[in-house]
Amino acid sequence: MRRESKAAMSKAPERVTIALDTEAAKLFREMREDLGISQSELMRAALKFYSKHKPLFDSVDEEKIYAYSDLLSVGEHIILDIDHWILFLSFIETHPDKEKFWEMHQKVSLAHAEEFKQKNQKAEAVLRRLELCNLFKVSKTSDADFTLLLGYDIPKRFVKTEVEDIFSKMGIRADVKEDFSKLRVKLLP
Repeated sequence: MRRESKAAMSKAPERVTIALDTEAAKLFREMREDLGISQSELMRAALKFYSKHKPLFDSVDEEKIYAYSDLLSVGEHIILDIDHWILFLSFIETHPDKEKFWEMHQKVSLAHAEEFKQKNQKAEAVLRRLELCNLFKVSKTSDADFTLLLGYDIPKRFVKTEVEDIFSKMGIRADVKEDFSKLRVKLLP
């Protein structure tokens, strides 16, 4: 009989008491109602989910997640494999009508500048927003100096044109110099 009672005891749920602040309690009630499950089921599911995805939570940049969600949710942006991106740019450079592409690219850049201008964005905010599009990685060396790390040499003209056109249309004076697989942006007074 003792074996049975030990086995039965090991299967008995462990009771835990937790305290939630007002915001967490509200979220807890809403989730429980939305999912139609008990408090215990919700807590077990949440703990299992967190445990399984802990590395993701440790590396998440919450601001970027919200920005990506915003960019992708309205359908104006896509996720594109870098090899396809490089392929498109390489093809454009060999196309007989490539100057038409660059004229159209300038028009799109100027439209982006209008959006940034309406939101009263500063130069660094514009660079950070373009960084979210994965065109480059921004490295800030001073309040007026930025390095745009491209990873590849091929997108250099595309990015340089875009940054110069956007800044020009916004009235931001900047000097953009080319380097190996990077651009150096110096904001001018």
